[in-house]
Amino acid sequence: MDRYSVEPNRPTGRSKQLQSRSQAQRKAPSHLQKRWQPKSMRSPYEKPAVLLSQTEREAILRQRALLETQHGNHAEAIDIFSELIGRSPDNANHYCNRGLVYFKNGQLEAAMSDYNRAIALNPRLDSAYNNRANYYAAQGLYLEAILDYDVALDLNPANVRAWINQGITFREVEMYDRALESLDLALCLGKLEGHVYAERGRTYHLRGDWNCAVGEYHRALSQLALSNAESQNASMLRLYLQVESWLDELLAPLNPA
Repeated sequence: MDRYSVEPNRPTGRSKQLQSRSQAQRKAPSHLQKRWQPKSMRSPYEKPAVLLSQTEREAILRQRALLETQHGNHAEAIDIFSELIGRSPDNANHYCNRGLVYFKNGQLEAAMSDYNRAIALNPRLDSAYNNRANYYAAQGLYLEAILDYDVALDLNPANVRAWINQGITFREVEMYDRALESLDLALCLGKLEGHVYAERGRTYHLRGDWNCAVGEYHRALSQLALSNAESQNASMLRLYLQVESWLDELLAPLNPA
């Protein structure tokens, strides 16, 4: 059943006398007043202020920057990473992350500057070498890219993206066997399997192993469809469509119009 609040009554007659006695009784000694005085005058409904550490504040800013990057708001992400660098100028990860956003935004010189700064601050940061290698590969500097991928993988053999990227770079210079070796090692890590199958399929395709390519393309499509259903990732959808295009290209001679 419903509960009702009790409204305060206005004092009248006998109530006024009782109220006067009550007021007199309330004139208690000062030490009793101090004893029963509330320690805080804050309303019980008022939320206490939350004090965040510098590490927690930076984590929140970094998450905001990553979200802005995912939505393509590169300028906003760069501003946030710049603020993070202002707070922690010796943090190599902030430079590496800002460099990646610069790269996505087409600001290649700024990206390279940030990657070099990140490596100078932390020569063991494998992600900085991987990102710098991507820059080299985009410029057609494949040897420099492969060497940077090697450094990244020496520092962190579990960096699946570096294995995939190195495989793609070997494929660009038509070193198909080396490309497949890198992609095989990436597959052993059990991560980004749809991406690995896609790049293996493309490598077999370009090498002329059509049967292997078809099998890898179908594995890639199955993995990517499953992963995209779970995460609704735009980049994964783009790769799915790319694999479909590669498969159509491969099967076109078998299906003449």
